[in-house]
Amino acid sequence: MKVHVYHLALFFSRTVIPKWVHPILRSVAEEIESFVPQPYRGEIQGLSEVLGINVGDGLLLNMAYEFTAFCTSIVAQDKQGNIYHGRNMDYGFGDILRKLTIDVDFIKNGQVKFKGTTFFGYVGLWTGQSPHKFSVSGNERDMGYWWENAIAAFFAQYSPASWLIRTVLSEAEDFETAAFMLAKTPIIADVYYIIGGTSSREGAVITRSRRGAVDIWPLDPLTGGWYRVETNYDHWKDPPPFDDRRGPAMKALNATGQENIDLDSLFKVLSVAPVLNSFTIYTTVMSNADPGSYKTLIRILE
Repeated sequence: MKVHVYHLALFFSRTVIPKWVHPILRSVAEEIESFVPQPYRGEIQGLSEVLGINVGDGLLLNMAYEFTAFCTSIVAQDKQGNIYHGRNMDYGFGDILRKLTIDVDFIKNGQVKFKGTTFFGYVGLWTGQSPHKFSVSGNERDMGYWWENAIAAFFAQYSPASWLIRTVLSEAEDFETAAFMLAKTPIIADVYYIIGGTSSREGAVITRSRRGAVDIWPLDPLTGGWYRVETNYDHWKDPPPFDDRRGPAMKALNATGQENIDLDSLFKVLSVAPVLNSFTIYTTVMSNADPGSYKTLIRILE
């Protein structure tokens, strides 16, 4: 695992992150106390030491993940008002990342405070659940690689998008508070936050700019909106023909029907091509009312 992370750090630094960013983030690493809050600072320092890379490269690795994920997230409500949440994490570098995918329990006072799915060496979360409260997934918003603005926002101490998910899972005590934090907290890059709760109509897609919500698209089962599908494009616009995962997902959900939606049928929806594709690293399904049902599977197309 250590070797895989080291090679991935080198690959990201050489191919994903612009060369001009490297000296900037390495200089940040020299004064990491001023720019990176706990617990992320200590974890990046500790992981860098364990992996045998300098802290600057550890920070580069974590920043690279913020801009390169293409995903599908679904939140849905059944006829009884139960909420189900699922996501496919799509990435390049699958041969390495499938070996680095881990489920993590975050323990407080001997109890699981929250849990998530991530990659070893990465301190953020794109997928997570606060048991009996809410779940969150994050998808990249396809606005291009605006590194200049992202780095400027980072220096202004805006949160990386995945760090905010982890912070919300750690601090928010209910669905409403979590949704407010995800909608309002400044972040370094545009993103979609998909959130599910425990009660009827507790589900939404939050379309984010760096400074706040652009749009909040809630579940509305009374008018037929019993599910919401988010990929990497604004829901009020058509996805590009070369990357239409939304249409097949909606077709599969409509064929399933609200009366038949549960974690098993949601997993099947997330397994329909091209929702499931060669870039899919893992699929997670979760139900906040039944946190023991949280399940992540590594996906490999035959």
